[in-house]
Amino acid sequence: MSKNIFITGVGTDVGKTYVTALIVKYLKDLGYKSGYYKAAVSGNERINGELVAGDAKYVKDIANLSENPNDMVSYIYEEAISPHLAAIREKEPVEIEKVRKDFKRVCENHDFVTVEGSGGILCPIRYDDKKIWLEDIIKELNLSTIIVANAKLGSINATGLTVSYLKSKNIPIKGIILNNFDENDFMEKDNKKMIEELTGVKILACVKDNAKTIEIKGLEDLYE
Repeated sequence: MSKNIFITGVGTDVGKTYVTALIVKYLKDLGYKSGYYKAAVSGNERINGELVAGDAKYVKDIANLSENPNDMVSYIYEEAISPHLAAIREKEPVEIEKVRKDFKRVCENHDFVTVEGSGGILCPIRYDDKKIWLEDIIKELNLSTIIVANAKLGSINATGLTVSYLKSKNIPIKGIILNNFDENDFMEKDNKKMIEELTGVKILACVKDNAKTIEIKGLEDLYE
């Protein structure tokens, strides 16, 4: 069985999939069987009539994985809306048993599995007669987290709130990754400093815009 970790973002469009792809690639380049899993993804396109999990395809292409992207995701929705609403409209609600089973299958074939969340930590995954939030999936799969935040204006507040919420739910945090980081920008350098001081959580890496690689010393030790 693999060692695993969960990647969550401080919100939508902070580069969570991009950073996740770089992490999966980094581990693969080190010679590990590096895998990817996502419970639910919405806003996907059809290719030759088949609905394809776009985030998984992106990770597959960046990390040069051999698997079919649809085998890395349990629920694939077409509309670009929150998974809980897409599930209602497309009549395919998330079942935690399927998530658990699919995750276990992916783990059986890899040394490390990087699990990506949907949106920010308060993303509803199912909201009908059953209620499933992103945190429920993290706890069900017994995962620790890495938070991806944008280095730009507003990152202190968004990251601080995300850390506080995770801590309130007793979900372990292994570190923070700042995306779109400009080392020559005085504000972004201060954001990095302030986020670490505010949260008490280590910033593992600062990813430059359009970076092709990521390197995190001791990354393998963060997986459990």
